Amino acid sequence: MILRSDEKMQVVTPGGGLMQMHLFRPATEGRFPGVLLFSEIYQVTGPIGRLAAMLAGNGYVVAVPEVFHEFEPVGAVLNYDSDGTERGNCLKYAKPLASYDADAEAAIGALLQHPACDGRIVTFGVCLGGHLAYRAALDPRVSAAACFYATDIHSGSLGHGSCDDSLARMQDLKAETMFVWGRQDPHIPYSGRIVIQERLEAVGASYEWHEFNAQHAFLRDEGHRYDPELLSVALNLTLGLYRRAFRGEQRGQNGDLSSQWTP
Repeated sequence: MILRSDEKMQVVTPGGGLMQMHLFRPATEGRFPGVLLFSEIYQVTGPIGRLAAMLAGNGYVVAVPEVFHEFEPVGAVLNYDSDGTERGNCLKYAKPLASYDADAEAAIGALLQHPACDGRIVTFGVCLGGHLAYRAALDPRVSAAACFYATDIHSGSLGHGSCDDSLARMQDLKAETMFVWGRQDPHIPYSGRIVIQERLEAVGASYEWHEFNAQHAFLRDEGHRYDPELLSVALNLTLGLYRRAFRGEQRGQNGDLSSQWTP
């Protein structure tokens, strides 16, 4: 499917600022489900754009917000190096939690108003974005969330003051979610993953749980941690999640959906 990837949206946030969203969508007439895709701490990099294009090529309108719009110039991208990592992590903990949530609410509203969106919304995220994709799915307008190696959920450390309520709010989760992890990821160790899964079970969430022999950021198609085979698997899992959510098929608790796969 041929895509359009030249559109930008300027979204007014509750604080009065503007947040730019990058759009990827089929270059054809029609209306499609919307995907709100949350990036890593580096914002809308080449790898993030290519992830968005892969999803859009399967018949979705994908919007990628610049999550640090309050701190960085419009269009700013942080480099995948020590300086970019330090800057991104600094901003991740400088931004108030309420601002992340307000941005998500505004982004969902803007995407729903886009003429190519058919009124259905799901989320997708990697690293910081995996956490934000989960939090955005607490909005009842969101049908499903695909959360890849989501940082800070187990430690409750997102945002200014490093004190989020993501685990506590899991009791309000209605959307079907998918959590995908790398067993060799030092940012979310086994003990942290157990904390998240036990909370999902305790609240009776409808979710999938997948663990791969992979490192952090294994979907990023730059660098030594990239696993193209797992990228293909991840895309298929994500598209299956979205199809089920749009059909209204809630499979219940984890049970038969848990996978343990070794490439």
